[in-house]
Amino acid sequence: MSKFDECIAKYEKEFDKLKVKYDGKLLRAVAKACGPSLYRADASKVAGSDPKELDRIKKNFLIKKLGLKDTPKLDEGIAAVMKTMGSKNRNKYRAMVYYLLVKQFRKASVFK
Repeated sequence: MSKFDECIAKYEKEFDKLKVKYDGKLLRAVAKACGPSLYRADASKVAGSDPKELDRIKKNFLIKKLGLKDTPKLDEGIAAVMKTMGSKNRNKYRAMVYYLLVKQFRKASVFK
């Protein structure tokens, strides 16, 4: 199994633990877009309580990658995803967070 497939299996297991339904094909596409950050321990996870990290996600992923406008809805969407991931969950994997944001804002078409 490739390192990428190992990461996907890990994300699928985490989604199952959280009881979140997911589209495997979209998850793979979003994870692939994360690039090498998937394989670095620190970069592969999101610090859900760090305002700077959440701002970077908003600017670099939601606005630049997904093409969304900077409105309060972006912060609300990020907060909703962090709630879904769970405040006690230390495994807020970047690919999973991005996947949930794509679903939240209905932007799967970006990854087709």
